Amino acid sequence: MSATLPADQYPLPKPARKAAGLWRQIRFALSLAVLLLVIALAVVLIVIPKFTGSIPLTVLTSSMEPGFPPGTLIIVRPVEVDALVLGDVITYQMETGKRGVITHRIIAINTSAGERTFVTKGDNNGAADADAVLEAQVQGQLWYSVPLIGYVNSAVNGSNRAWLIPVAASLLFAYAGYEILVGVVAGVRKRRRGKRLGGTPIDSPAADSGVKVDERG
Repeated sequence: MSATLPADQYPLPKPARKAAGLWRQIRFALSLAVLLLVIALAVVLIVIPKFTGSIPLTVLTSSMEPGFPPGTLIIVRPVEVDALVLGDVITYQMETGKRGVITHRIIAINTSAGERTFVTKGDNNGAADADAVLEAQVQGQLWYSVPLIGYVNSAVNGSNRAWLIPVAASLLFAYAGYEILVGVVAGVRKRRRGKRLGGTPIDSPAADSGVKVDERG
């Protein structure tokens, strides 16, 4: 017997199916890339500093260009001042006990009365810093840096961190759930379409025509 499918049940032409499948693959790849990026940022901004006692900081000036331009995220880890050598990049307090800090390179080390002091200089500056850095001012040594991510760190610092990270994580998982749901629905529709075609393969000429299907018992 012959049966004509309703217009809304016609299978998509083969080129359209290929385009739809390619778009699904691209969308999945983009979703995976975003997921991996968020995970990497969480590790860099939160996990590593938390478990190593390091401090994430954002470069705000051009004094350490070209190696560390503004917007660079730097991770500063605790260090024994006796272990510091010429060429190390350190973060130190502008004034002992106060919050403002500078990250510059050590260009000289002096010892007086059993205490070491450090002469520092920004890589992009023409002269050394005016005041020597005392041991008590040293907050840590540069561990690693990530370009541009410092802006993200600035955005999630302080009170923003309490709500921004949970919201971003919720949106990410919601999007991942949506993508999974779309894939499941697409699979169900494909199986139903195959049943309506009486078992005719989707890629067969009969399926591509979308006009008539012969069912013979």
